[in-house]
Amino acid sequence: MTTFGYFLSSEEHDPKELVRQARLAEEAGFEALWISDHFHPWLDEQGQGSFVWSVIGALSEATSLPVTTAVTCPLIRIHPAIIAQAAATAQILLDGRFRLGVGTGEALNEHILGDAWPPAEERQRMLEEAVEVIRRLWTGELVTHRGDFYDVDTARLYSLPEQPPPIYISGFGPKAIELAGRLGDGYVSVSPESDAVEAFHKAGGEGKPAAGGLKVCWSQDEARARETVHRLWPTQGIPGEAAQLLPLPRHFAQLAELVTEEAATESVPCGPSTEAHVAAVRQFVDAGYDEVYVSQIGPEQDGFFSFYSKEVLPRLREERQA
Repeated sequence: MTTFGYFLSSEEHDPKELVRQARLAEEAGFEALWISDHFHPWLDEQGQGSFVWSVIGALSEATSLPVTTAVTCPLIRIHPAIIAQAAATAQILLDGRFRLGVGTGEALNEHILGDAWPPAEERQRMLEEAVEVIRRLWTGELVTHRGDFYDVDTARLYSLPEQPPPIYISGFGPKAIELAGRLGDGYVSVSPESDAVEAFHKAGGEGKPAAGGLKVCWSQDEARARETVHRLWPTQGIPGEAAQLLPLPRHFAQLAELVTEEAATESVPCGPSTEAHVAAVRQFVDAGYDEVYVSQIGPEQDGFFSFYSKEVLPRLREERQA
């Protein structure tokens, strides 16, 4: 049975607003939370970039919903041993409701300490080793690790939950999806593609959850919603590998000048149409996702939660029951 969750945008909203939105999401009937993990926003216009682990601590007191990072990169900016400690603490604070979503990241966030940005295949090998380090530390044993990418010297985690959090792995291409199926406890994507879910299952993910996320922009005025998407998330219309390679928000802004409003909003339901919002979520359900997370673009958060509470979530639950 599909879980319907809300996707908190650390790039758009300050930490206190993220906590407020989490409360509103639970009150509106959402059943789980995603939260993005960024150092920089994609664009200066988005304007935020809080430390996700601090926000997760606040969420543990503000809501009873499960929380998943969507997604953390445990490769360069933060060593996987520290991610292991952070995730173990989050799992304790959330009483077992935390899931660690991981991926191979973007230069936008990972270049900040001056490290070289590796090619995709090397980052996938780094992710595999990082997951190994994290899981070893979650055993509570004394860990020494000498790997291709990471060294750990006689480290032991003392604050450990009764059960370690599941690790969901993000994947877009065939190799990344294969890695997710082979190593992950779940799969993360933002594309409603049944082929990706099937590939995850065939790679070892059968019986494991697949989680998908999408962006929407509710407003009573469809034209205003479309303008908001084009202003805040034109990056939706930038194709190819640029999202993984560009180091600064201004570089994304330069490319975004080429993105038309039509291109930016092509996959984003905009405005007050219940059917448009339901249909967008339904694409992920029909593709086989077990969890679907919706992110509202822009400042009209209160109206969005009221709309979804009264119009969209009841429809989705009716279809789920059917």
